[in-house]
Amino acid sequence: MKNMKQMPQIQKVMTAMPHTIGADIELKTAQSMMREHRIRHLPVQKGGKLVGVLTDRDVKLAAGFDDALNLKVEEIMTDEPYTVTPETPLDRVVLEMAEKKYGCAVILQGNGKVVGIFTAVDGMRVLGETLESFYKPGPDNTPRK
Repeated sequence: MKNMKQMPQIQKVMTAMPHTIGADIELKTAQSMMREHRIRHLPVQKGGKLVGVLTDRDVKLAAGFDDALNLKVEEIMTDEPYTVTPETPLDRVVLEMAEKKYGCAVILQGNGKVVGIFTAVDGMRVLGETLESFYKPGPDNTPRK
């Protein structure tokens, strides 16, 4: 019989304490922040509550507008991002993200506070780590990096 492990909760693999941005911030500031931190998803807050997520795709689409860099984040963000609680099972999150083609899940505590983010890149990292733990190394017997 296989050694079956307990499905991890999203809090075990999420990026904790992600960078967030205010809805009233100018796009040029958000773009600079995303570049500096090398991130593609920024949860957007207004009055301490999540109101959207700004993605690199949103930024690229907005670049075609006149005076794009003076737009506010709330004018181009994606409303109603996919959210889950820290206790949500990992498989449920990744399957939902794949089915709906979501680039990220924002992790919210019960009080609505943003405590983490899980992106498609995080999902690929988890997949790679899982594959490494289940399969032997590559043909030259060195672990893959």
